[in-house]
Amino acid sequence: MATVLIPLPHIDYDPSEVAVPWRVLTEAGHRVVFATPDGHIAAADPIMLSGEGLDLWGWIPGLRRLPLFGLLLRANRDARRDHALLAQDKAFRAPLHWDATDAAMFDGLLLPGGHCARGVRIYLESDELKNLVAAFFAADKPVAAICHGVLLAARSRRDNGRSVLYGRRTTALTWALEKSAWSLTRITRFWDPHYYRTYREEPGQPVGYMSVQQEVTRALADPADFLDVPNDAPHYRRKTSGLVRDSDNDDTPAFVVRDGNYLSARWPGDVHRFAHEFALMLAGAGT
Repeated sequence: MATVLIPLPHIDYDPSEVAVPWRVLTEAGHRVVFATPDGHIAAADPIMLSGEGLDLWGWIPGLRRLPLFGLLLRANRDARRDHALLAQDKAFRAPLHWDATDAAMFDGLLLPGGHCARGVRIYLESDELKNLVAAFFAADKPVAAICHGVLLAARSRRDNGRSVLYGRRTTALTWALEKSAWSLTRITRFWDPHYYRTYREEPGQPVGYMSVQQEVTRALADPADFLDVPNDAPHYRRKTSGLVRDSDNDDTPAFVVRDGNYLSARWPGDVHRFAHEFALMLAGAGT
């Protein structure tokens, strides 16, 4: 049995990217420990649970509870079920402080994502977490990162100043997926048009420069080390449409990349395959 650490922001983590791996890893016999900035229970992005606030009428109190587009963009039924169970988990309800964690205490690390800048920026910009991630890579312990979690890995530095992902192959939230969600919600959530952009471009920067894909790519040894679904891949449209998510029984929509003891995925639509592959990695590491 491996002991896996999942660090979380205090608010706005993606519920699918936390709850599904927690369930898959615990069912496989692994122990999952959580950590937050202050040791208080974390809260998921409420919009990703309910779907409320992602429609043109989402700003109207009486109508926001009637989501339409929100039903497509929120966590799906399986993930919401897993999250309801996670909320009652003893370890989830008693997280460690970020500063009370050490790579030596754990066998593996899983970095979930979340895009809402309100809470997720604290997670992505934490020096404590960057140092922790770097220690896991230095020890060559299994690390899994999905969506914006890959951005935290990319920002984590070795002693030589290079990213821990330098020389590795990886995927992450692609600009195609990020842009499509942003383009839709700029219309449907017009009062908060940048909800899907954690970081936005500064004047003079081209559109997409501050996207997850572009920042991660800048941290790599070679831009070709950022991988997306090949055009000739089976089930290409299911993998790239942003409309189909995988499940325990169907991983055809998923795309993940493994490089040694490092595993990465793009978005919540990959999370079941991502979680199952990480469970196998932990078992294969002999922990």
